[in-house]
Amino acid sequence: MKISIIGAGVSGLSIGCYLQMNGFETEIFEKHSHAGGLCTSWKRGEFTFDGCIHWLMGSNSSSPFYRLWSELVDMKSVEFFNHEVRFEIELEVNRDRHGDRVFHLYNNINRLEAYLLDLAPEDTGLIKDLIRSIRVMQRFELPPMIENAPVMQSWRKRLAMASYLPFVILYLKWRNVTNFSFARKLKNPFLKEAFELLFDGEEFKMLILTMPLSIFDRNGAGYPIGGSYRFANRIAERYKALGGKIHYDQPVKRILTGGNRAQGVLLQNDSIVYSDITISATDWYFTMFEALEGRFLNNSILALASQRTLKLYPSVFLISLGVSRSFSEYPHLIRFPLNAAVASPDGTVYTRIESHIYHYDPTLAPEGKTIIVLSLYTRNGDFWINLRNKDMAEYNRCKTEFAEKIIDRLNEKIEGVKASVEITDVATPATYHRYTGSWKGSVQGWFPDRNLLASSPVGIGLAGLSDFYYSSQWSVPGGGLPVVIKAGRDLSRFISMKYKKQFIIK
Repeated sequence: MKISIIGAGVSGLSIGCYLQMNGFETEIFEKHSHAGGLCTSWKRGEFTFDGCIHWLMGSNSSSPFYRLWSELVDMKSVEFFNHEVRFEIELEVNRDRHGDRVFHLYNNINRLEAYLLDLAPEDTGLIKDLIRSIRVMQRFELPPMIENAPVMQSWRKRLAMASYLPFVILYLKWRNVTNFSFARKLKNPFLKEAFELLFDGEEFKMLILTMPLSIFDRNGAGYPIGGSYRFANRIAERYKALGGKIHYDQPVKRILTGGNRAQGVLLQNDSIVYSDITISATDWYFTMFEALEGRFLNNSILALASQRTLKLYPSVFLISLGVSRSFSEYPHLIRFPLNAAVASPDGTVYTRIESHIYHYDPTLAPEGKTIIVLSLYTRNGDFWINLRNKDMAEYNRCKTEFAEKIIDRLNEKIEGVKASVEITDVATPATYHRYTGSWKGSVQGWFPDRNLLASSPVGIGLAGLSDFYYSSQWSVPGGGLPVVIKAGRDLSRFISMKYKKQFIIK
């Protein structure tokens, strides 16, 4: 049985690997010149700039994702780096009782607890409750790796889920708690401000912080040395070793349909490839409105497209610097306030920025040098996409001048950084859209809803169209690599069982 897969990102590669293992003949059509999609790095001179993985959930066996990654990659051969501190936040108003203005979010839970209690003994009850919630999470496999689709589970497996009752109780207790609401209960001014700034002044559910911390504590979410593209390429090599074929520089124009079934793909060069099954593992909006020409829309899809159901995850204006010093004396990731606000040409006003120094990965720069990446998130990706399409000269001027302003602000924080810059690379939302097709340049698909455990509104199929399936980071709000491998594996298992094949891992 022949299957066409659109997109050689980690989603398409994962689906391809699992289907090849189970006897299907697959080929992937990729618009870019290499695999990986959003999970990528790129060379500029002697520097490698990274655009994706800060940490990979499943870097050791303490996380259930380790087993999934190990099905596709020799994880024992991947070197991971685990940070003692996830990130640091420089406060704007308060200092702690030791006179320090910087808050440290430690990955080790015992160390974090001791640190918080030392800073704010008056908040002992709240701190212990927070730490207790993280330790309770560590007792469970999250997410539970149920082997079969729910309708195919045995009663034994369904009943086994009763063991998750303590987690459900914990979730119900914390599901509506945000960093803002938690901060309001704190008495210590330093800690109160620190929690308000956990997400650069925006309000998020605390579970978005605590669930990953339960894994960081066990070194289960490390950074793969060598960066994102090297990791993604391991999956691409595995796919090809399993007999899969990747057609690079072959963007898909349209998904062919007839008789209410998907029949294959029409490529940009107008060549046609027929197949028994067609799977889109690429951008959701492109799939529904361009590849399928809007012919299989329903109210759910239209609500998503208008962002009434879910909002988009922001895009990013990414400034990458190749510098002649290691700056090893500075923390690897710090968020700090600007002396004066900076307005982006797209209308976003920044009062704080995030500096990521990769001095812990010696493969990205020559000895004694490193790369520094500044991420400025924006919800107005269309500005950059439209400007690039309309006026390339103005686009280049705007992004260059804005990047220079931000580098000047960085130089106020990290003395000498501007003089050490050897190479500057700027990626805008238009860059993400151009290379990956991601709608409005979104870097992680849909933004998580208030209910973090709610089922996704994006299904694997479409009513009225057989032999078509969809799976990507858009499948589950929040996106990211764990989403794509789990969703891709589940889809591959579903297809295998549909065609009476026992799902196997080779």
